[in-house]
Amino acid sequence: MQNVLLNKVKTLEPVFQNRATAIFGGESSGILNWNDIKFPHWYKMYKRLLGNFWISDEVNMSSDVKQFPLLSEKEQDTYLKIISLLATLDSSQTRTILLTSLYSTDPSVQSILAVIAQQEAVHNESYSYILSSVVSLDKQNQAFDIGRKDPILLKRNKQLMEIYNAFAERPTIENIIKVLIYSTLLEGLFFYSGFAFFYNLARQNKMVGTSTMISYINRDELEHGRFISELIRATLAEHPEYNTTKFTNWVYDSFKKSVELEIEWSRYVLKDVEGIDLQEMAGFIKYRANKLLRMIGLSEYDDNYTENPMKWIRAYVDNFDRTKTDFFEQKSRSYTKVSDLNGFDEL
Repeated sequence: MQNVLLNKVKTLEPVFQNRATAIFGGESSGILNWNDIKFPHWYKMYKRLLGNFWISDEVNMSSDVKQFPLLSEKEQDTYLKIISLLATLDSSQTRTILLTSLYSTDPSVQSILAVIAQQEAVHNESYSYILSSVVSLDKQNQAFDIGRKDPILLKRNKQLMEIYNAFAERPTIENIIKVLIYSTLLEGLFFYSGFAFFYNLARQNKMVGTSTMISYINRDELEHGRFISELIRATLAEHPEYNTTKFTNWVYDSFKKSVELEIEWSRYVLKDVEGIDLQEMAGFIKYRANKLLRMIGLSEYDDNYTENPMKWIRAYVDNFDRTKTDFFEQKSRSYTKVSDLNGFDEL
């Protein structure tokens, strides 16, 4: 099987038709007509992504400013470590999604990936905003350094970075598919120990501004994961030579390793955090992995975890798949522009 290097797609190729012949490695003029695309339902996905618009510095953080010094030393340390993790992941994801879009010959995919990359940039900016609200500049800089210095975090991210960098150095169809597989893991698995920590604080009425911001990020990531899983399936359908037993085994192996690393990370960063059962957390991670595998068309790797074992988190996570939930209806209450009336001068 040839693994030909792909060229970045040219801006315009007028000799080709507008509708793309393939997502990657195909032909298209580069002109996007949403009424004439290969996968028409992706327009609805594009619209859903746009509908999730939010701005980080319009989330009221005034109560978090007052509460952060009252958190335990363990809670403060975990808070900073997890923000560093999230920033590390979204920094790499912004660049990787943009890079992937440059090799797509389907202009509808280019547009959707552009929106996803923009939202990842918003997520990353939100972490800076969160930390600027609660700690000094020195502590902010120290927190962002954790992502490149903490040995457990480096170990956890090693395989992800290898896959992403391999694609950057050698853009082939195979490496694109592998990047998309790890993107589903990033969007749908690697964030969830961190999300759980902030949701756990919220159910104790702590750092609600932060958890509200995390809920918007969580909703975005679920939409990203949904599209990327469809992109994987469509790309494999167009390139069946890569849809092999060997590749399927690689996917399962990657998921197994990722689950193990995520459980190790959760035990490291969430140890002794009041309100979080690490055994439940491990089960939740396996449940998330099974859910992602089903989304890309594979069966569960561990059929003992087809239901969410972490009961309390359901209000924050499970229902996001239906988008409109009581938890998300808080947008009208909590996502209000910061002004003198709601505490901007207290930040």
